[in-house]
Amino acid sequence: MTDQKENIITNMLPMRDGVKLRTIIIKPQHEQDSTPYVITRSCYPHIENLHMDTANYYAERGIGFVVQFCRGTGGSEGVWEPNANERADGQDTIEWLCYQDWVASVGYLGSSYLALTGWIIADLLPPKVKGMYLTLYGTDRHVSAYSGGMFRHDVLTAWAMGNAGYEITADYLESCLYRPHAEVDKALWGKELGWYRKWVTAASANDPYWETGMWKTLKDIPQKVKIPVCIVEGWYDHHLGSAIKTYERLSDECKAKSHLIIGPYNHWFETALEQDSGKNHEYDDTERSFAWFNDILVKNQTTQGKISQYIIKGDYWLESTGDESKKEYTRLYLSEDCQLTNDISSCGKRGYTYDPNEPIFSHGGESMLKSKDKIGSLLQPEPNYRPDTLSFISKPLDDDLTVCGPICAKLYVSSDAQDTSFVARVINVDEHGKNHFVRGGISTLAYRGPGDSPVEYEPNSIAEISISMWDIGWKFKKGTKIRLDVQSSDFPQYSIHTNTAGVWSRQVKSFKAKQTIHFGEKYASCLELPVVMHGRSKA
Repeated sequence: MTDQKENIITNMLPMRDGVKLRTIIIKPQHEQDSTPYVITRSCYPHIENLHMDTANYYAERGIGFVVQFCRGTGGSEGVWEPNANERADGQDTIEWLCYQDWVASVGYLGSSYLALTGWIIADLLPPKVKGMYLTLYGTDRHVSAYSGGMFRHDVLTAWAMGNAGYEITADYLESCLYRPHAEVDKALWGKELGWYRKWVTAASANDPYWETGMWKTLKDIPQKVKIPVCIVEGWYDHHLGSAIKTYERLSDECKAKSHLIIGPYNHWFETALEQDSGKNHEYDDTERSFAWFNDILVKNQTTQGKISQYIIKGDYWLESTGDESKKEYTRLYLSEDCQLTNDISSCGKRGYTYDPNEPIFSHGGESMLKSKDKIGSLLQPEPNYRPDTLSFISKPLDDDLTVCGPICAKLYVSSDAQDTSFVARVINVDEHGKNHFVRGGISTLAYRGPGDSPVEYEPNSIAEISISMWDIGWKFKKGTKIRLDVQSSDFPQYSIHTNTAGVWSRQVKSFKAKQTIHFGEKYASCLELPVVMHGRSKA
């Protein structure tokens, strides 16, 4: 079936199994016999107008565009099942497009799930495909789903409820709180969602669910990519950690002509900074992607590999080729008098009681989707604002301190629980005393080790736990104080730990736990900051 209107042609394109997908071709003005085209594949019919706006932007400037809806969505035939059919359908579609004699060359454009549809075929591309522009997504799904055994509710529970293939009317927070969570689908959502159950029960990165099938294939694809890729991310996008892993896994050949861009954005390319954010970070996704493809597809230019990272509160971009070490590490040690200092203090400890039934609600975070108004660098409460929060604060900095990379809180802790969680949150305290969120992370005693499998913990024993945080570019200005909050919940950014051992989604009962942080020469709890060397930044 073909429906044509002026420069727009709509086809029902058959896949290898006979299912037909709605495929819209937007031809460019002044089309020649053979023209460059860019394609995107979408599962979001509610933003079809936005897809068409992008398509028309390209077509008006000489590059054709193709919009296809994934099976079971937007007028395409078949049954919608997230992720399951994108590799086969994507391969069939890209081969069809490249076979057309009116197509000179092809670029692939996608953001979020639309970027997934590009990554999942990035090792199968015909020679006509010359470049990909993939934003706000990463190929390591476990990194996007878990941190230290704790599930990212505000991303994946929320997404599942909105993309189950049928309407779910259950309350979001009630759904997140339901125990055992592995049965929330039948209990509150009306029927069993097998793919969601797999997400919430496969807590370990080496679980067969992540190490076989589609997710394993996706994880391994970056090292096989040969063409240039532009990866665009935000410091406060929930796919950032996975996207950085994706870039790191690109081959040297691919990195030499690819570009990684990270700005102060959330998942909608909005600036996620509550405070003054400067003037040098504006981003127009359509304009930037078109320029990238115009260079590659029309001008036949060879792109140069580089990394561009926006430094918050510095209002400049730090650029590198990715082949140099430009950072050193500074450690600030926790002390019994609640300070962060350059020197290790005398031995001591501080503690609090963590009650899973009284969680701390997320306010400011990097791994959120549903709670949009809680994302980013938001104003924080005063130090020690709850009895289950310990705040440690440095003295005013004598000089600017620019951080770019992953922050890590290395803590010596003990608990009377079989297993429990610890949260670390880094906060910027400016000269006016205002506290703004910088970066946070979570881990558990079960996942405190260097491997991907849980380990046992003996209650009341002292253990070292590393709370690794995603990369951040931030300038702590002279006179600023650095604050570290330690707590045990950050909900619904992460699932609530019940203080019992085992997979979180199968737990039913919860218990209070006594948590202790230890300091001193023997237990040197510290905050580790990757600091950019002076004189290495570019304005």
